[in-house]
Amino acid sequence: MAFLSDTLARVKPSSTIAISNKARELKAAGRDVISLSQGEPDFDTPDNIKQAAIRAIEEGKTKYTAVDGIPELKQAISDKFARENGLSYKPSQVTVGTGGKQVLYNALVATLNPGDEVLIPAPYWVSYPDMVLLAGGTPTFVEGNLQTGYKITAEQLEAAITPKTKWLIFNSPSNPTGAAYSREELKALTDVLLRHPHVWVMSDDMYEHLLFDGREYATPAQVEPALYDRTLTVNGVSKAYAMTGWRIGYAGGPEALIKAMGKVQSQSTSNPSSVSQYAAVEALNGPQNYITESLAVFQRRRDLVVAGLNACPGITCPTPEGAFYVYPSVAGCIGKTSQSGVKITDDEAFASALLEEAGVAVVFGAAFGLSPNFRISYATSDEALTEACARIKTFCDGLK
Repeated sequence: MAFLSDTLARVKPSSTIAISNKARELKAAGRDVISLSQGEPDFDTPDNIKQAAIRAIEEGKTKYTAVDGIPELKQAISDKFARENGLSYKPSQVTVGTGGKQVLYNALVATLNPGDEVLIPAPYWVSYPDMVLLAGGTPTFVEGNLQTGYKITAEQLEAAITPKTKWLIFNSPSNPTGAAYSREELKALTDVLLRHPHVWVMSDDMYEHLLFDGREYATPAQVEPALYDRTLTVNGVSKAYAMTGWRIGYAGGPEALIKAMGKVQSQSTSNPSSVSQYAAVEALNGPQNYITESLAVFQRRRDLVVAGLNACPGITCPTPEGAFYVYPSVAGCIGKTSQSGVKITDDEAFASALLEEAGVAVVFGAAFGLSPNFRISYATSDEALTEACARIKTFCDGLK
């Protein structure tokens, strides 16, 4: 009898975490490495949020809380949804987890049975398919491409839905591409979903506030109110408020689903950190100027990286609408050989050679379900990005 479960054998470790760890190991060994693999803002958490956490500690708010969130945070989340998204969720329709990843996973565990399919647009965040597999479901995919800005069309969505499809996982702006759907593009997709009442929508809105060039954000249940009763709207404080390590994600949805997700959480992790929850209350209710300030910085960095990568022979980099990622194609590099003699057979070989020879850590596109590409997170300093782009250009110039 095998010791490890068959379910675990179906999944693989996170590629983004693995590459980030490899970059750290090389740095620890004395190598000069610029890591562009992890999606984490380089800014510090705003002071008002840190002070709220300190007050919570000083006031002794360090005990167990309600399993899926303190009342103050659930109310703040309800107010946020109403204020920013035009969505009415009562506190009983809100759940809080240890990061957005747990919230997504809770929903999948609470709803999937063997044979249930979860439709995932590709390129996708690396964890979506494996979370589906761990929860007992079957991930299925519909591909965007460079020509469509890595977005899927209504026709593609229609063709991909089957009688076994239970969820569509929707992420805009996207990790890994930064692609963001306009209200009109989103309405075309929701029109398809209206014709398939057995399909629920899991909308991962984590990068909501990172939308560039004055674009207006929209989320599925807002665009099509008829989908409200079968949509889980997921968000968190990690990206918008530079609170990745605080581990607070949340969602609003139908009360029966929220209750089922709470049951899963009660038997796994129980409540998120009490101190982090009080900090998140301040993040949502307090001054929001940090978001505007950081958005301007990210947009400048986006433009810097897009220009730098498009100057590299063999690389084509579209301009993303949001998030803090670019997802360039390296089709023009495939089949060539690096200066140290490495054959660039695919995007994984490209990323590996780039790390070893140029000291730049990126995530290869196959990890996100679409090749030949790689992902760069530009959530780091202008200086590091400028140097990284120069190194990538030197690397590409040397390919023969």
